[in-house]
Amino acid sequence: MVQLGSRLLKGYRGGHVVIRFALGGCTNRPFFRIVAAHSRRARDGKYLEQLGCLDPLPNARGERVAGLNLERLRHWLGCGAQLSRPAEKLLGLAGFLPLHPMTVTGAERLRRRRRAQQAAAPPADGSPGPGDAP
Repeated sequence: MVQLGSRLLKGYRGGHVVIRFALGGCTNRPFFRIVAAHSRRARDGKYLEQLGCLDPLPNARGERVAGLNLERLRHWLGCGAQLSRPAEKLLGLAGFLPLHPMTVTGAERLRRRRRAQQAAAPPADGSPGPGDAP
């Protein structure tokens, strides 16, 4: 069994490794780094390794850009790292993991809400509806 020196253990006091988002950017312009960090560290504090990045604001084409290092993600998950819920959702949408159940539930709710709004809204073309007689 390998013994870790006291200097290595000095900066780390319990907890586990988590893959999560670290907030960057400025006011009204957020930017996230996807990082592997110790669970007890601050959200934007020191991290072990940066695994990707995410720009949550849509660009000119309406896309939200994310860059992921899938090889290093596999490494950290193989080492026993936990995923935060937002990171798990992002990796599900990227096709790296199965979709998170809340992503599917949220999409179903949005679909039902849009159907209800379309049914309640009058026709936009000005033609009379099925209940309107001339």
